[in-house]
Amino acid sequence: MKTSNFRIVPIRTEIAEAARRDATAGASDHAVVTADSPTGYPCRHCLRWAQPGERMILFPYAAIAPGRPYSESGPIFVHAEPCERYATTHEFPSEFRKGRVLRAYNSQHDMIAAEVANGEGPEAVIERLLQKPETAFVHVRSASRGCYTMEVERI
Repeated sequence: MKTSNFRIVPIRTEIAEAARRDATAGASDHAVVTADSPTGYPCRHCLRWAQPGERMILFPYAAIAPGRPYSESGPIFVHAEPCERYATTHEFPSEFRKGRVLRAYNSQHDMIAAEVANGEGPEAVIERLLQKPETAFVHVRSASRGCYTMEVERI
């Protein structure tokens, strides 16, 4: 679905590349894992699910930098091999339409609202959260595990 007032922001390529380098160097908080299910290993760079047999890097990521009350570090995946960064930023990634919670934050990185997209598309929830003038950005997370998936910014 095409949107007009927000943009999807996957993690930066530099972060994915650093995770790959750190995993190769044997960083203790980076692991190379092999996907064994079609919906268990979402890449935060290309925003698609890894297919069984694909190698993934599992590493900690802080979507909100430390030093803020709502900062938290959690596990995320990126493909072990370079992948193309999600480029259709005017569309919510179809592979992540279900099982997502959306959290709105203000410019001080304080959470001001959160909703699970149940029964309606995530676009409707994003639109509603962005109607709040104090919303600076929205994070999309897994509803079941709480892991960060992507950011959404107002355009």
